[in-house]
Amino acid sequence: MESLSHNLLFSWLSSRESNRFSYQSQTLAKHMEAKAPICKTKIRCVYENRSDEAALAGAIGLLQQDLSLAIIERKTGLFCIEICAQESLNQAQVQVISSIPGVEVFPVSDKQAKLNLPGLLVMDMDSTAIEIECIDELAVMAGVGEAVAEVTERAMQGELDFEESLRARVARLEGADEQIIQDLCDRLPLMPGLVESVNELQSYGWKLVVASGGFTPFVGHLKHLLDLDAAYANELVIEQGKLAGTVTGQIVDAQFKADTVLRCAELWNIPVGQRLAIGDGANDIPMIQTADYGIAYHAKPKLEQAADVAICKLNLKVLPFLLLLS
Repeated sequence: MESLSHNLLFSWLSSRESNRFSYQSQTLAKHMEAKAPICKTKIRCVYENRSDEAALAGAIGLLQQDLSLAIIERKTGLFCIEICAQESLNQAQVQVISSIPGVEVFPVSDKQAKLNLPGLLVMDMDSTAIEIECIDELAVMAGVGEAVAEVTERAMQGELDFEESLRARVARLEGADEQIIQDLCDRLPLMPGLVESVNELQSYGWKLVVASGGFTPFVGHLKHLLDLDAAYANELVIEQGKLAGTVTGQIVDAQFKADTVLRCAELWNIPVGQRLAIGDGANDIPMIQTADYGIAYHAKPKLEQAADVAICKLNLKVLPFLLLLS
């Protein structure tokens, strides 16, 4: 076995050469994703630029134990290696890797959802599937942006009851021309990585749903644009071409979003273990806790603490890397 430099580690890992090498003081092996060895710690290191590989190789060398590595391939355009450690990695060891600016580290369990089996993903919309908060944008267009944005932030932090805050914000839109809804639909900014991840999940037959505390025109736009399986949101009342400042029908609140996970799983016979949810605000906590695997996306602190995993650095292209191939 030969000693590998940082640059050669990834060359060896992607080659068909020997499955075992000496690297610094370690013995490294490589495995295929579906045949990962039994280990005490398994993590996936996801990154966007190959320029991060030198720092990543250096961090692997500092783990000071024998490891098995695998290249994890998905179609979203990111890179990923899986690290299996025979001895548990402590927080400080994982931090060596996660401190690399372009690398995000995620724990992996053999019980995690399988990409190539039927599954369900329920997504929040505002600041998760799209880059904006729709009600804040509507408020700006209606000339009441500052007042509404303040209430939105307090609701996202979990400081206000959602339904109360929703009705208070919508009331400020009274009298606005309904054309602002179409104008916003026409320029709705999708979250980076959404399309790529949706396409990959759909290629494996996953069911994809949006459950939003926002409004029906926008979730309907997303559903049509991305060929989603279902979409739920609140319905604005429009009278004679003007927003009435009220909503009608069932309020899509935190509990409704949580119930959506269970209802859709039952509807499509999605087995336990294959039900995922992703969101960014406190209103998403019941939803991600109801799911088998809850994902926080650039989230408020309360949601991040409640989630199974948090995406903090990268974008939604990460999603398929959080799933296993069996």
